[in-house]
Amino acid sequence: MQGKTGEILKDTKGITTVRYCGRDFSEEEMGVICELVKTKGLGRTAISERVCEELQWLKADGKLKDMSCRVALLRMERDNWFKLPAPLRRNGNGKQYKHSNSLKEGEPLINLSAEKIEGLSLDMVKTAKQSQIWNEMIHRWHYLGYKKLVGAQLRYLINSSYGTLGALGFSASAWNVQAREEFIGWSSHVREQKLHLIVNNSRFLILPWIKSKNLASKILSLVAKELADDWEERYKYRPVMLETFVEKKRFTGTCYKASNWIYVGETKGRGKLGDHSKLYENIKLIMLYPLCREFRSVWVSSPI
Repeated sequence: MQGKTGEILKDTKGITTVRYCGRDFSEEEMGVICELVKTKGLGRTAISERVCEELQWLKADGKLKDMSCRVALLRMERDNWFKLPAPLRRNGNGKQYKHSNSLKEGEPLINLSAEKIEGLSLDMVKTAKQSQIWNEMIHRWHYLGYKKLVGAQLRYLINSSYGTLGALGFSASAWNVQAREEFIGWSSHVREQKLHLIVNNSRFLILPWIKSKNLASKILSLVAKELADDWEERYKYRPVMLETFVEKKRFTGTCYKASNWIYVGETKGRGKLGDHSKLYENIKLIMLYPLCREFRSVWVSSPI
């Protein structure tokens, strides 16, 4: 089997698989995908949906894992497994995000301690207008810039009586993090089955002109109280742990530590999906926050 972005694996019986987006595909399954791609009249969205249906690639709530499949198909194409049909419309794949400059820099200007900021709230992004504001803020003022979150996700605007102060993004957890696995005490098999119960804090932005002592840790306290309920409402299952990765060259993770997040080690710089070509490229601090006291028992007792 071939594969550049996909990791080639062999089990104890010598059966070869290739991994994309945290899923192992057998040679037979890759053959199914290649045949579906060749089917006349199927666009990229239809191919992705058919692949999920044929291979039973589903989310915990039983819905198709369509977004992860689309990313996997693009990576398979880059590895020359097949040539996908041209996109039917320009949907933003591979394009730089085009912002509107509709937000005014420097507003609202705040220099208050967190306890003096009234009306602090996390408002889930639900409307097109809220999405535009979130995207633009992340694009213009977050050091990682805008990138569409893949898979299960929640986005929040951080609001107050003074106006919008920042943004938060949560998405699927990283595939393989040794220090996290050791902290939880699970096997690779359990990880594969229960990984959806961990949610990644992939974006956290407080607008740079907001100067407020303890604001970041107060926001994280709101997250700890609200996210599990919001996630369960949207996806019909309840996460039991949050994770985040703090870029060591830029930050120390002070606000996470102040909010009782647990430092468990450092990454090896392989990226979220464990890309060995990026080894030691970008070391990050691994921080975890259990959402329930019995989180270790959940890995065994919760339904898959």
